[in-house]
Amino acid sequence: QLDSAKDSIKDWTKIVIAYEPIWAIGTGKVATPEQAQEAHAYIRSWINENVSEETGAATRIQYGGSANDKNCGELIAQPDIDGFLVGGASLKPAFDTIVSTVNG
Repeated sequence: QLDSAKDSIKDWTKIVIAYEPIWAIGTGKVATPEQAQEAHAYIRSWINENVSEETGAATRIQYGGSANDKNCGELIAQPDIDGFLVGGASLKPAFDTIVSTVNG
């Protein structure tokens, strides 16, 4: 997907990438922090190699696979996870915990 979009992106400063494992979509399942980090590191390395290291460092890569108040701390601690694309958890009171955790 990144290969096909690369040439059409004119301004990478306006791009935020959200990653969710295909097996997690609509299931409520979440990747382990290690699995999520591996995927995010791959995306960042692809940007480094195919665009520039400066762009790779600046591009926000969010995790979107059922992040919630229970798993957000371990996930955001990973070096290549820059935030979350929060789905159903954003409708619950625990959303405040996600926001607080990300803001440290």
